[in-house]
Amino acid sequence: MSFRSALGRTILSLSCSAGFFLPALAQDQAVTVLQPVVIQGDGGGAYGSGIFEEEGYVAKAGRAAGKSDTPLIETPQSVSVITADQIDAQGAETLNAALRYSAGVAGENNGSDTRGYGLQIRGFNVSDEIFYVDGLHSKGTEFASFLSLETYGAEAIELVRGPASVLYGQNSPGGIINYSSKRPTAEAFGEVGLSAGSFDRYEAQFDIGGPITEDGVFSYRLTGLGRKGDTHVDFVNDDRVYLAPSVKWAPDDETSLTVFAKYQKDFTGWGIQFLPASGTVLPNANGEIPRDRFVGEPDFDRYDLTIATIGYAFEHQIDETWAFRQNARYSYLKNVQEGVFGNGLAADGRTLMRYADEGRSQLASFAIDNQAEAMFDTGPLAHKMLFGLDYQYTHFKDWGTYADVDPIDVFNPVYGSPLPALDVYTDAKTTQHQLGLYVNDQVKFDKFVLTGGLRHDWARMETLEQFDGSRTDKSDRAFTGRLGLVYLADNGLAPYASYSTSFMPVLDDPSFDPETGRQYEVGVKYQPEGYNSFVTLSAFDLTKDNAVRYQGSTAVQTGEIRSRGVELEGVASLDEGWDIKLAYAYLDTEIMDDTEGTGGNTPYGVPRHRASLWAKYTLQRGTLEGLGLAAGIRYIGSTYGDDANSFKVASVTLVDLAANYQWKDYEFQLNVSNLFDKRYVASCFSQTAGCFFGEGRKIVGSVKYRW
Repeated sequence: MSFRSALGRTILSLSCSAGFFLPALAQDQAVTVLQPVVIQGDGGGAYGSGIFEEEGYVAKAGRAAGKSDTPLIETPQSVSVITADQIDAQGAETLNAALRYSAGVAGENNGSDTRGYGLQIRGFNVSDEIFYVDGLHSKGTEFASFLSLETYGAEAIELVRGPASVLYGQNSPGGIINYSSKRPTAEAFGEVGLSAGSFDRYEAQFDIGGPITEDGVFSYRLTGLGRKGDTHVDFVNDDRVYLAPSVKWAPDDETSLTVFAKYQKDFTGWGIQFLPASGTVLPNANGEIPRDRFVGEPDFDRYDLTIATIGYAFEHQIDETWAFRQNARYSYLKNVQEGVFGNGLAADGRTLMRYADEGRSQLASFAIDNQAEAMFDTGPLAHKMLFGLDYQYTHFKDWGTYADVDPIDVFNPVYGSPLPALDVYTDAKTTQHQLGLYVNDQVKFDKFVLTGGLRHDWARMETLEQFDGSRTDKSDRAFTGRLGLVYLADNGLAPYASYSTSFMPVLDDPSFDPETGRQYEVGVKYQPEGYNSFVTLSAFDLTKDNAVRYQGSTAVQTGEIRSRGVELEGVASLDEGWDIKLAYAYLDTEIMDDTEGTGGNTPYGVPRHRASLWAKYTLQRGTLEGLGLAAGIRYIGSTYGDDANSFKVASVTLVDLAANYQWKDYEFQLNVSNLFDKRYVASCFSQTAGCFFGEGRKIVGSVKYRW
């Protein structure tokens, strides 16, 4: 029997038989049911579905860290939940922007990359291998990803720091990001909005939902957006259409089925420009390269992306002990891209060498996650045990061509150079199978919470390179696990300690060994009684073996990288009208064992210090009741511009402002990022053509009508 057919039968067996074998396991047991987590509150801004226990910026429970509704204070790992209220207040239009005020994470390393790349968690550069949507992996092709998924459709964004392979399988040790979609609501509501702002950006959006039937058994939600606009880089547009319908069926309190669909069409260009260090972060006799400089060809610049998904989330409480959940999704991606990019500066300091690249990608993927959860006692120990089996099948095609093109004067560009015929360098068909079997147990005893888990992963990749007829077939497998302990003190403090591991096969290159990670973490969480606030202080020692680092499009396996650090994050939404988010991270990151001759150095793009503070005050009374004023400050420490540590990128402090006013059913809002329009470089990976400007000042005004 083939791997694929045997796997399909296993999944089908678990899915269909759960209602028969799970109760049988619980027979003849003396069961004391654990108290359920009370999940209430907004959960999606003004009109939430109640998945998260949240109010304003503060979430006290989530699903990503344990694949189950679990209070964050009981989780022996650093976790952040960026709520829809915070996303809206800060005017975060991208996943990268939504993470700006979170500890230990960077979203702007690629500047204004319209593709959504440029993420970093705990000192490790990460890509779509860490991106999940509603708990299911959303990995793209070699050329395109799902990272640009529209944030207006998110109920919340969860950030789990450190290895999470025990529940999610193959990903980076830095952590994972889970995008939780807006869901149908029990109460009818509606919202429409218009906005306009810098770079000739105009946008319209809507979000409506509520019950379909009078008894509330069926409910729906429909979220959509349309945008027409440019970016701070000359000639680069950023247009989008987004539509996300969902329907929920809940015949009783024990059963629910929610069906999600998403469609997103992006018509964009290359916001990321590969610029030399000379003229950006290093002196150049000809002056400074302008921040809005476009070094490609306007008639050969596009990054058009189509995303379409459909899936469901099913939950059924079988009896007092057992519950069954199943999440599944089919995803489709299509990408057309073409551009001309910088490739090194000539000796005169102004002539930029260039090359052209054209690509096409198409992906189809199916993911399913089966979960059986049991809540029971064994003597004085109260258990919440999770058994799971997940599987993902992905098939994608990548086609790419390349050619050197005429150089350009980076200080006085003249466009219109004819392009030569491009040569094909890849025409590959890739199939990936990923299977995981896992178990996790959360055990409560008095004031202690012990969490332990174990997982086994299987991964297989088959690639046919039609360009030269070569074929590769690679398989990897590994055990991963975690163990953590939390003490719940009466005063709201919760000290914790944990150990966890990760595993990620490098399926992109069959010659690379799998990446593995291990982390020790200690910390304390604080949830004071009577205050809507949450604070986490953590210290960690994280090591990544067989690390793969990307220098542009080139992958290099560098050996071992160690990241040690301290993170502090606090969030509060208080009755007096204050919303506050503060974060600080100290990182000591080092290349420990490197085949490229950079052992002992700091990886490029990793700041030692990073800090931010966002505060908003809303007037509670008087003539201007409902007026909110907010300010944020972000400090990004200096970084090295390459792994050789041959030059540095300067630190920067950025200021953001916002104001909003509630009047009857209307809300007027103004957001300004990079208020003082600072010219800065977000990061570099090489001196020749590896530096990226950060976005300049951006002003957006909006009005929303709600009913």
